[in-house]
Amino acid sequence: MKVYRLSRKKYADTLSGKGAALSSNRWNSKGVEMIYTAESRALAMAEIIVHLSLDLLPKDFVLLEITIPDTISLNKLQTKTLPESWSHFPYHHATQLIGDHFIKENKYAVLKVPSAVVKGDFNFLINPFHSEFKTIKITSKQPFLFDQRLLKW
Repeated sequence: MKVYRLSRKKYADTLSGKGAALSSNRWNSKGVEMIYTAESRALAMAEIIVHLSLDLLPKDFVLLEITIPDTISLNKLQTKTLPESWSHFPYHHATQLIGDHFIKENKYAVLKVPSAVVKGDFNFLINPFHSEFKTIKITSKQPFLFDQRLLKW
């Protein structure tokens, strides 16, 4: 399976989860390391755009294509099991606990979760502490420039 991640160039050589741990996010509490990826390039872009002002976007983003073996241990989170406000901002504490448990339990290498940004699409959370993590590889890195027409919004 291929998944995608937009990263600043200086962080694009490794997958660590340390960036997510710097602050609390939808699927992790502060201090919990995990790697956020998206099922498509477009979703990876949308997930970045909702967090940054378009006119202040850094120009050093790199699109990572990441290969996850089809045999990897993966759990799929069902949207119907989430609280009604799971996709709201600020983030719902219940979703952070789900992600924290995913990392702490260390049963699966990947957790498939619904995107709050694009309904019907999915993100894949990667556990950098799982024994299968070493089988997940960055297979492509390309400079990524946001289309300037997005600045007109």
